[in-house]
Parts: sequence; C-alpha cells; structure tokens
Amino acid sequence: MNAPTRPENLAPFGEDYGPLLTGPFAPLSDESTLTDLPLLKGAIPKDLNGVYMRAGPNARYAPQGRYHPFDGDGMVHAAHFENGRLTVRNRWVRTEGCQREDAAGRATYWGIRETLLGREDKPLKDTGNTDLVAHAGKVLALWYMSGEAWELDPITLETLGRSQAIAQTGGKISAHAKVDEITEDLLFFDYGHDAPYMHYGVVGPDGQLKHHVPIPLPGARLPHDMAVTEHYSILHDLPVMHDPEAMALGRHKVVFRADMTSRFGVIPRYGKTEELRWFDFSPCFLYHVVNAWEEIDARGRWITMVGCRYMPVTRPDGSIDEQRTAKDIAELVMHARLWRWRMNLDTGATEEQCLDAGHNLEFPSYNSALTGRRTRYGYFVDHSDDVILQWAGLRKCDLDTGATLSAWRDDPTQSWYSEPWFAAADHPQSEDHGYVIAFQWNAAEQRQTLDIFDARDLGAGPVAQVLIPRHIPTGFHGCWFAASRLKPRAAA
Repeated sequence: MNAPTRPENLAPFGEDYGPLLTGPFAPLSDESTLTDLPLLKGAIPKDLNGVYMRAGPNARYAPQGRYHPFDGDGMVHAAHFENGRLTVRNRWVRTEGCQREDAAGRATYWGIRETLLGREDKPLKDTGNTDLVAHAGKVLALWYMSGEAWELDPITLETLGRSQAIAQTGGKISAHAKVDEITEDLLFFDYGHDAPYMHYGVVGPDGQLKHHVPIPLPGARLPHDMAVTEHYSILHDLPVMHDPEAMALGRHKVVFRADMTSRFGVIPRYGKTEELRWFDFSPCFLYHVVNAWEEIDARGRWITMVGCRYMPVTRPDGSIDEQRTAKDIAELVMHARLWRWRMNLDTGATEEQCLDAGHNLEFPSYNSALTGRRTRYGYFVDHSDDVILQWAGLRKCDLDTGATLSAWRDDPTQSWYSEPWFAAADHPQSEDHGYVIAFQWNAAEQRQTLDIFDARDLGAGPVAQVLIPRHIPTGFHGCWFAASRLKPRAAA
C-alpha cells in the first residue's frame, strides 16, 4: 500500500512508526476549542445550523507491535454552526481502554494486526474510533469490530459514559447503526465469534431499548453495515470471515470465500427472528450502504438498497482472487462501485445492477432526514485506487441512474478530504437544498481547511472555506446533527 511522505513537523512519539502514523495520518497530542477562524473564501451560511462531526483514530502512545488505523484511540473533530458563527473542537473518546492507558502512561493494549478480541495476554482495545451516530440528543461513538457505544455531548464532545440501552442487551453494537430521524428510532446490530453470531435491536427516541432478537448465521462473519427502510431492516451475511487457523492462534486474518453468496436478510423493524427472510446475491464485500427504501410496481413490493460494492480482485480469466481480495479488505485498499440491490418481498426475486462502473466511490452520505425513504441524491468521496483513505475529491450522484451530477477536486494528488456530510439548510425547499461539509488537508501546502459546498452544485467549489490552524488527522466516519435534533425527543 502507498502512503504519503512524512512532513518533519508531523512525526509523533519522537520516532517513525510507519506511514500510518505520519503525514496526513499523524495524531494530535492535545484537545482544542477554536473560534474566530479566518475565512479564505466566502462566509459561513446563516441558514446552516447544527454540528458536523467526524471520528477517527488518534494514537495517544507509541503502539505495541504493528499499527493499523482501527487501533488508534477515538478522537472527534466537530464544527459547530450557530447563526453564522463557527466553533471547531476536538476531543478524545474516553473509552475504558483510553482511561486505563492514561493511568499507565503508555500503551497497554495491542492492535488488530497482533491479536484478537478476547485474548487476556494481548488485550485488544475498543477504541470508539469508527463512526458517530446522532440519536436522542447525544452522539454515540462506535467501533467497527462491534463494541460498546460511548455517549458524547454533541456540543462539548465530553464523553458521558456507556450507553445503558446497548449495555442492557448483554452484547455490543457494530459501527454502522442507523437512525430513522422521522421516528427517532436507532436500529443496530452486533456480531461475534459465538452462535447465533449476530443480534438485531431497536432503541427508541427516549434512549431506551425497545427490541432485541438473535439473528442466526451459519458461522462467524465480519459484516460492516446495515440498511433500514420505513418498515424493515436489512442485515448483511457476507462471505468475509476470520481465517480459522489464524483465529485458533489468537491472530486476526481475513478470508474471502468466492464460493459463497452475499445474503441480505430483511426483517420487520420490530420483527421476530422467524420473520427474517434471506435474499442471495453475487459474492462481494460491502463496507457502506447509502440508503434503502420500499417500492411497489406491477411485480410486487420491493426493497431497494443502494451502496458501495467492494469489487473483488479478479484474475485474467475473470475468477475471483480470494487471497488478494481478503488482503485488500484487511488493509483498507478500496475499489468500490455504486451498486443497487433489489429484493421482491412477494416473489422472492432479486436484482442487482452496477450504477457507475467508472468511479471508485466510497464513504457515502445523503439527506439523513430521509433515512429509509427514497432519496435521489448521494454524496461520495472519490477514493484513491492506490493510497489508502486518500479522498481527493467529492462527487454528487443520482441514485436512480448513477450519473454524476456535479463533482469537485481541489488538488487530486495532495488533497485529503474527510467523509462529506449533507446538512439541510434551515427550511429546505428540496431534498438537496443545503450544504455538503468536509475537512480538507492539503499535504503540499500543509494547510487544513473546513470546506462548505452548496449541495446543489459541488462543481462550483466551496461557498465558504475556513482556515484551521492545526492538522486534522485522516479519519473515518462522521454525521450531521441538525440544531433541531440537538434536544432529545420526549417519549411518545
């Protein structure tokens, strides 16, 4: 895998621990609150009110053994917009592991290249560094390998403690939970090494657990995302799993099985285990869903799901190279295409279609107020084919046709954008009436900015660009917490 050259002023811990801890990946050593930041272009829109947040890895101590981005302690960077004013903050997610290492003054946990969850001799830390979910007036910091949900204050970013609703399940929560912003239900799943291997649940708008059922799988899997519609949830059983020999030795190694199908399980939102229905599709991995919704046509009732299909590596004869595919998945080397899957609830028929074969699109967002309802627009990063987690540009696509509607690239070889999020304008007049927000690091100029685009036309460039006087490390997922949702909704 390729990585950027390390700038001299971004080398952590006094020595070089490899490319994933230097350059755009270099961690910060402190927390800050920044106001009155200079504008390089435009002005902060006054009809943009809420908080854009992005999670990512930020190692606090020199690692034990080899380092992977999933190992770094969670750090949240947030841009709080209020009536034309902007405050930028960064805070660590103070998980139990983070607090223990603080007390020790050094790294006491190991990374996923060295160990597995559950080993006592080489403990693996739940970092809360992967995704952020806005729900019930709080933000949940989540971990990709299915861990605990850590509640944060959406303004101060203070870590408030564990989510008691998730703790009540006796299990964990995967990174990609979904929130239906119309009902304020939080839909989630977990996965693990022991039967039934997956669970599915719902937390209500009051933050209380409403529903939790087992989802039996044929064996342990490594799913990453899920989808929801107005009445259903879609769970993923993909042909990606731990290598059994490595697992027996307590090591993490991913296997891709080309002889297995990808299965999507459709369950009513509050459904029982026996109501779950599986639909088979071509073998693939799926890191991230865009959105899903219900449709009716002459052939019956359909579930439509649009996402970024991780394209398996193929040999010259067209067969899947399982080893190279698994290696790419493990090392976050992404080659994804915008894809549509459809499931007929009446006949059991399935359909799948590539919507855009020409662009490596990942880390999607959309108007989250329409989660589970039909959306036309998706916003993506143009993912580098060669450099992991380098996103040189942003792209708006039509989710019906896959066509690019507008795109922006600042400096294709030097720009490192964060996951862009759509933020509706106050009193929006259309689905795409609002803004797309992303942090950008320019490696050549050593310049950090916050870029704000008119979501109706990314190609016009930022309507506002704010200079941030410190580097923001490359990270993972974010969310938009609209001002109207910052206070929890009362229980019905």
